[in-house]
Amino acid sequence: MKRALVLFAHPCPESFDAAVHRVVVDTLTLGGWQVDDCDLNAEGFDPVLSETGRRGYHDEPANIAPVQSYVDRLRAADALVMVFPVWNFGYPAILKGFLDRVFLPGVSFKLGEDGKVRPNLTNIRKLVACTTYGGNRLRAITAGDPPRKCVTRAVWHVCRPEKMRYLALYDMNLNTQAKLTAHLDRVRREMEAL
Repeated sequence: MKRALVLFAHPCPESFDAAVHRVVVDTLTLGGWQVDDCDLNAEGFDPVLSETGRRGYHDEPANIAPVQSYVDRLRAADALVMVFPVWNFGYPAILKGFLDRVFLPGVSFKLGEDGKVRPNLTNIRKLVACTTYGGNRLRAITAGDPPRKCVTRAVWHVCRPEKMRYLALYDMNLNTQAKLTAHLDRVRREMEAL
């Protein structure tokens, strides 16, 4: 059975991102995926990389122990779907903390003798990000669009998936109901095609 890890990072259940999250989970489930629905806020994930965590960051496999259950879930996934808003041109802190604390040496990458990063999450064959921006695309580009680059370059690099999609809805502060509905339909179609 195909397994998808859905990482959801928004604290408010009435948010548009929560609606996107529901469409992702429901559509994947209907499509025969076994969905591991990881709502980081609801699970109380601790995003803080402590002094101890940072000092032991490269100590494999001891570095994994504090986040072992999340590492196991990530390693069991065939697809990774990230659902999050872009705040201040970045990830919500809880999602950034997940990447800092769980995408560890020995988990998402291996460091070669030459110091180069080698992909280690090659079990993830499909990578999708579903996100929303308060501003328009031009503002995101002007700011360098760090979330897009992180997903399509850094996360992509450690997975090397067969399929990668970045589904962004811009101008959340000005969107009409028709645009919101159209975006939910787009997400649904993409999940059906996953």
